[in-house]
Amino acid sequence: MQLTDFDIDGFLRDYWQKKPLLIRNPWSAWQNPLEPDDLAGLACENDVESRLIIQTGETWALESGPFPEARFSQLGPEPWTLLVQAADHFVEDVAALIAPFRFVPNWRVDDVMVSYAPDGGGVGPHFDQYDVFLIQGLGQRRWQVGALCDAATPLLPHADLRLLANFEPVEEWILEPGDILYVPPGVAHNGVAVGDDCMTYSIGFRAPSRHELIVDWCDHVAEQIPDDDRYRDPDLRRQDNPGEISAAALARLHDMMTEAMLDRDAFARWFGQYNSIPKYPEADWRPDDAVEPQDFAELLAGGGMLCRNPASRFSFIRRRDGVWLFVDGDCFACDEDSAGLAEGLCAQARTRIDPAVAASAAVRNLLAALYNQGSLTIEPRD
Repeated sequence: MQLTDFDIDGFLRDYWQKKPLLIRNPWSAWQNPLEPDDLAGLACENDVESRLIIQTGETWALESGPFPEARFSQLGPEPWTLLVQAADHFVEDVAALIAPFRFVPNWRVDDVMVSYAPDGGGVGPHFDQYDVFLIQGLGQRRWQVGALCDAATPLLPHADLRLLANFEPVEEWILEPGDILYVPPGVAHNGVAVGDDCMTYSIGFRAPSRHELIVDWCDHVAEQIPDDDRYRDPDLRRQDNPGEISAAALARLHDMMTEAMLDRDAFARWFGQYNSIPKYPEADWRPDDAVEPQDFAELLAGGGMLCRNPASRFSFIRRRDGVWLFVDGDCFACDEDSAGLAEGLCAQARTRIDPAVAASAAVRNLLAALYNQGSLTIEPRD
């Protein structure tokens, strides 16, 4: 599916991280990519993150999956919502929803969360720390948006849910299938199902916090420093007062700290690897049988398609001598033989390459590594 009536440049200029936007069915032909029963089936799987939120009056309760199949038949008349995280990892048609929004760089994309609710179901008024496109899949949902929130905004006391204590809507819409609501970070919003069989697809985008980046980057730098890299002052001079920490000592100490921290190339490589770590790094997508690099020329000779694993994260950084390709926490240095392929893999979820390209040893080595770690699969030509 493609967006046919959507001004990307105007959206980025006027709305992205600025204000909400309702986009009435911009698709060439909207089709709901996942049936409610299939969503419930995913929520019963051990390797799928799922939640059930039930509202009883003013009280909200949260249950975490996986759920037994019988759980859904036991639900009472109270409004409830089923949430399944990262459904794009398991359902190809859900993963395809991300493609029209690739005007946002790959490294910002998180996942597609899918929600299902009967009449009156919702997750309560809240705000997120990231951008989100809310696509109505089935049924109707009333969305309300409110003021901009921050860390000081009062929340209801709850161990698991971050619900707003005081929510005052300033705009309200009812979304029909195919409609999209964009909500920037920090904007209060509340969605409630209108009628039964309400499904919403939430495409969320990552926004690492300054604290998160500093902590992980500092940990990474510290791991690279040998224990014998210590403070030295061979030009030490006698001080008038031994209790003073001199300006010269502070300057030398500060230089010790910043020299390693300000290495731009080291930071770029670290961030590419850090940012490409899968959402669920414990998941094992490796094939049953590994493939040797020399086998790839034969595998691609019939015009097979290279397909990215929807759970994998691909991005790259340009270098003077090629590119660094980052996939699932690993860095692959690609020279001129493999750099073009690396960029192509990042640009498209499915790539068909000229078998002649696979004659390059660098290309074969790259493809074998990506295939064997479960980041790529091969789809034979029909």
